[in-house]
Amino acid sequence: MPTDTQKPIFFYEHEYYVFSNFSSFALEWKGELWMTSEHAYHSEKFTDEVSHDAIRKARSAHDAMKFAYANRDKYLPEWDEIKLGVMKKILHAKVAQHPYVRKKLLESGDRVLIEDSWRDAYWGWGPNKDGENHLGKLWMEVRDEVRAKVAA
Repeated sequence: MPTDTQKPIFFYEHEYYVFSNFSSFALEWKGELWMTSEHAYHSEKFTDEVSHDAIRKARSAHDAMKFAYANRDKYLPEWDEIKLGVMKKILHAKVAQHPYVRKKLLESGDRVLIEDSWRDAYWGWGPNKDGENHLGKLWMEVRDEVRAKVAA
């Protein structure tokens, strides 16, 4: 366990990169195998099989993301209302399927988790370090829920 519980954990490209959706942890999601949690997440934006398959076959998390952004006109109409819940379920699946990710999550103690992406002020803290950090917040919720199961 870390001794400095006041120091935040940054996970965009550091020791805790396992928390990034771009990290190389394959994910079984809804009966299919996805290269990364990023792939699984973007697949949830679409109902059509063409988009779904294009994302599943994307060679990298970045390519999956680029495809999704290029096809925003095909997103589920309610996507903005459900995306945080979808991401949280995917994070739970990642923890359940990868003991190493679960270990790193529990080792993070009570430290604040921050996706220090300089690009994304919604999922991370963005270029001005004042973003919403939704991915970090979801990881902290998942951590609390995993801990509660362990304690039960």
